[in-house]
Amino acid sequence: MTQYLSFDIGGTNLKYALLNHEGHIIEKNRVNTNTESLASFMSSIYKIADAYKGKFEGIALCAPGKIDSKNKVIHYGGALTFLDGLDLNETLGKRYNVPVGVENDGKAAALAELWLGELQDVNSGFAMTLGTALGGGILLDGHVLHGKDFQAGEISWMITNISKGSNNLEAYSGYICSAVRMIYMINRAVGNSNLKDGIAAFDAIRSGNKTAVKIFKEFCLNPAAVILNIQVIVNGEKVVIGGGISAQPILIKEVRKQFKHILTDNQMINNQINPPEIVAAKFKNDANLYGALYALLLELNGEKVQ
Repeated sequence: MTQYLSFDIGGTNLKYALLNHEGHIIEKNRVNTNTESLASFMSSIYKIADAYKGKFEGIALCAPGKIDSKNKVIHYGGALTFLDGLDLNETLGKRYNVPVGVENDGKAAALAELWLGELQDVNSGFAMTLGTALGGGILLDGHVLHGKDFQAGEISWMITNISKGSNNLEAYSGYICSAVRMIYMINRAVGNSNLKDGIAAFDAIRSGNKTAVKIFKEFCLNPAAVILNIQVIVNGEKVVIGGGISAQPILIKEVRKQFKHILTDNQMINNQINPPEIVAAKFKNDANLYGALYALLLELNGEKVQ
């Protein structure tokens, strides 16, 4: 049975899994991401891969930042700036003598849904992940779009409030669509001691706390506006919303409601823009492990990066 080792590199956790060619997870785990230096980070990667040596025939990774998936180089690395310039062919490829694939984390989430989730058999659409910021992947003609410089789909940098000034993060969709920020605001407003407690925040929303509901509705308007902006260009069939809070049915319901409100509030937009189907992602915390592997499998199958 052909098996692959997949890594999801995050700012807090380094997730990894052994998967087979059909996308079944055989085993998985996570460790804290070692952010001390590039050398210490790679030592933790090598330690995991060494433990599985001989059990995998390829290594797949996803990471934040602009990812040159053709040449296997990470640029910028998001919050993990020490990853900038990391060549994975020269490191993992040479050490283990297996094919290596690397993909941006937002695009990996879209690829997971394209492979085995809600974007199967969808020609055009997009995935967005609501987390610390906003991740995304755009699907065109059945392929995830990378663009000339591999930066297509970086929807966190979509300016949605230019009046704040381009030097102000509040101008960008990554800030106003931050689920972490929304949860923090609700917990602080209702007096919860743990400002990071998402369960407590949604309990306050469901209980009808007026302040919590107001913050929640204002938050959901922002991803709805981002969906409209992308839909104007892509004319997609389906939008998939991922991230931890996508497991909350009231989130998807409210984003749909806010999107409909935007359309009905302006008759010209309502007449011209056909709404996409808005659904929760199938994959939650494991999405990037699946998506990173699918990117590698496509490459091994001779698919060109779009």
